[in-house]
Amino acid sequence: MSAGRKLVIVESPAKARTIAGYLGDEYDVEASVGHIRDLPQPSELPAEMKKGPFGKFAVDVDNGFEPYYVVDADKKKKVAELKRKLKDSDELYLATDEDREGEAIAWHLLQELKPKVPVKRMVFHEITREAITRALENTRELDERLVDAQETRRILDRLYGYEVSPVLWRKVRQGLSAGRVQSVATRLVVERERERMAFVPADYWDLTGTFAVTAADEPAFEARLTRIGDQRVATGRDFGDDGVLKKSAGSVIHLDESAATAWVSALDGADFTVRSLESKPSTRRPAAPFTTSTLQQEASRKLRMASRQTMRTAQSLYENGYITYMRTDSPVLSSQAIDAARRQAAELYGADHVADKARVYAAKSKGAQEAHEAIRPAGDNFRTPAQVARELSGDQFRLYELIWKRTVASQMADAKVQTTTVRLGATVPAPSTGTPTEAQFSASGTVITFRGFLAAYEEGRDVERYEGKESSGKDETRLPRMSEGDPLSAADLTADGHRTSPPPRYTEASLVKALEERGIGRPSTYAATISVIQDRGYVTNRGQALVPTWLAFAVTRLLEENFDRLVDYDFTAGMEQDLDAIAAGTEDRVDWLTRFYFGNAAADGVDGDGLRELVANLGEIDAREVNSIDLGDGLTLRVGRYGPYIEDAQGEPGPDGNPRRASVPDDLAPDELTAAKARELLEAEPEGDLVLGTDPNTGTTIVAKNGRFGPYVTEVLPEPELDPGLSAAAKKKALAAQPKPRTGSLFKSMSLDTVTLDDALKLLSLPRVVGTDPETGTEITAQNGRYGPYLKKGTDSRTLPSEDAIFSTTLEEALAIYAQPKRGRGATAAPPLRELGDDPTSEKPIVVKDGRFGAYVTDGTTNRTLPRDVTPETITREQAIELLAEKRAQGPKKKPAARKTTTRKAAAKK
Repeated sequence: MSAGRKLVIVESPAKARTIAGYLGDEYDVEASVGHIRDLPQPSELPAEMKKGPFGKFAVDVDNGFEPYYVVDADKKKKVAELKRKLKDSDELYLATDEDREGEAIAWHLLQELKPKVPVKRMVFHEITREAITRALENTRELDERLVDAQETRRILDRLYGYEVSPVLWRKVRQGLSAGRVQSVATRLVVERERERMAFVPADYWDLTGTFAVTAADEPAFEARLTRIGDQRVATGRDFGDDGVLKKSAGSVIHLDESAATAWVSALDGADFTVRSLESKPSTRRPAAPFTTSTLQQEASRKLRMASRQTMRTAQSLYENGYITYMRTDSPVLSSQAIDAARRQAAELYGADHVADKARVYAAKSKGAQEAHEAIRPAGDNFRTPAQVARELSGDQFRLYELIWKRTVASQMADAKVQTTTVRLGATVPAPSTGTPTEAQFSASGTVITFRGFLAAYEEGRDVERYEGKESSGKDETRLPRMSEGDPLSAADLTADGHRTSPPPRYTEASLVKALEERGIGRPSTYAATISVIQDRGYVTNRGQALVPTWLAFAVTRLLEENFDRLVDYDFTAGMEQDLDAIAAGTEDRVDWLTRFYFGNAAADGVDGDGLRELVANLGEIDAREVNSIDLGDGLTLRVGRYGPYIEDAQGEPGPDGNPRRASVPDDLAPDELTAAKARELLEAEPEGDLVLGTDPNTGTTIVAKNGRFGPYVTEVLPEPELDPGLSAAAKKKALAAQPKPRTGSLFKSMSLDTVTLDDALKLLSLPRVVGTDPETGTEITAQNGRYGPYLKKGTDSRTLPSEDAIFSTTLEEALAIYAQPKRGRGATAAPPLRELGDDPTSEKPIVVKDGRFGAYVTDGTTNRTLPRDVTPETITREQAIELLAEKRAQGPKKKPAARKTTTRKAAAKK
């Protein structure tokens, strides 16, 4: 053993490189590249265990919820490497992140490496020389309570998913998933869309005018009619979602177009005077430093970054020593950070812009237990954005600048604002009665008298539903100098019509905020949760808005009607509090899991049922009903295997005797599918299949159809004759063995209205054999695919210039195309997008190239697709080296295989 060697293990190669630069030569810093072990899929268990207590979940629910872990297949090489390094070391430092996940990674490393040397747990929330030095001097023991909390979550999610997801497979669609947080997040988005679908808009009118004082050097201002006599004029907030005035609105006057226009005429030439003038000073305080949740919200609002992109970028900034740890519930700043922020604020904005005393922020979350400080620039002295501009890529720089501004602003002085409200009016005969009536207009002006923290930063806001919200303070509106009783001239009196708006859809920012406010899930997992509901097809993006799919409606309905407690907001938040109690050591994890899964005998009725009982007593679920949504007017939307469609069960049947149906376009949001729109889609749908004729070679009927992915042609095969005595499984197998009908998508130049039998036969003849390569004897075919027309020779494909070329390309032309170097989807070769220098590991040049799935970085041996937040223009050599190192560390992809390893016993509680 080498004398004095110390092994430090962290999660990522980037973090390892940064830390290695701060440690001496006696330290070896290695990366585990995330978790090394996990619960296997039941199918991956050893054969002798599949029928045992671990067979269903890889967790023995009858014996203390004991988990069975295996080393991930792509981590075996890494684990072997760490074991070799450990043999040459006399001390082991586990330096994974200081949250529950990091603690669990450290515990798994400990269980798998089985070190015989002293082990120390090393924690830090920023990667600077000072922080690493302090962490070495203040190591601690592994925190078993944090490990318990993470393991309980993992087991809970396994039980939830493996019990509930199969119900979705049977009743909605294969491949779907249910989850403790993802299902509740999906429900939130669906409920908001239901509100929009039920919304009834209301129309209302008001008046605006431009007013001026007698002094020519004073600005004119705009005011809105707010009162007629003793009645307030109705605005959008006075109407309910049913389109009717709320009772709480009180005595208001609802102007329609004719009434508003009449008042414009009545007020024409009227003498207006200032009725009252009120001026109030106010202060605005800066927002607290960033937590994980508020960082995701603000990056979404200000930078248009998705939660996943924000967290990936923040991780990169943390691992490279630019910011503190990015998974935290706490807005607290250390005394050193407060001093640094105050110093920088004074240097950049002046001493008068710094708060009189240090601002101290407290965590709002009861379970703020991740890291113990806010997200801020790293170090005891902050680097300004200008100082790091050349070191960071586009997204990295923008996010660092946002974090820096928020941190510095949090220690700055309050902004001082002066708001003036003027009420002006004129008395004229009312249009309807002729009675002299006061018409009162109002306007407000805001002047920032001292910018304070606004000189550095202002927090963004989500889209508000109603107009007239409090000014953000960015835009100042100054009213002219005037006094009560002053005369005013009026111009441009206008009647304006308005329509109430439905509740705004969630954005990623507002969904994160809603989840946090309800105490659902952990902020550190929100980015992953939103990614899951997007990847599963439950939610799509329309701009920044999250739009639920009809699939999400079906899944949410099934869960609400059969697992209502599992998607109840309060119940889910209560689970989070219980898990926090386990982390705090005040709740026993086995007792809690037992109550969750087997039930609580102390509770009454269904509240005492556990998950197992809930699934076992589901009863019969009508899959057709669950997948149906009534659109009104006798129309029903159904969620089918190949997507949503409309069915008119009460109207005239189609030519085949079945109800008329029409596919629902993917880009049509649920709240846009009214009964009238559904009728329109049905009318546009061809009456049954469009028969084009008979294939002279096969005798089959050729038809054209409109499918979810566009129009296509196919042949109608005769119904197979099967033995009526076959079981359902045998019948399914026999049907699967039958020949499949030929199909072909219409070319872009074709349509259902113009396609002919000859066109269809050409499409069905594909792929077309172009000829044989004389050198290799391999057949070359021309065909149409997902990415357009292409040639295929064995496994080598090349793009064709047009759809017509599928039928016109000759063998000579095909051979000429194949003689050119290949790039991407078969186009000719192109030079690299960028050259970044040599890789220190492979000693080969690193270049950025454009590939089939987007830009990627390569050293000629190892390829790695660029993350979403990195572009070919902004990637640095250091980032490229890190990406390639992570890819190499993963090793070649292999089929996961279980290995014998330890099971974890429930930790004894003191």
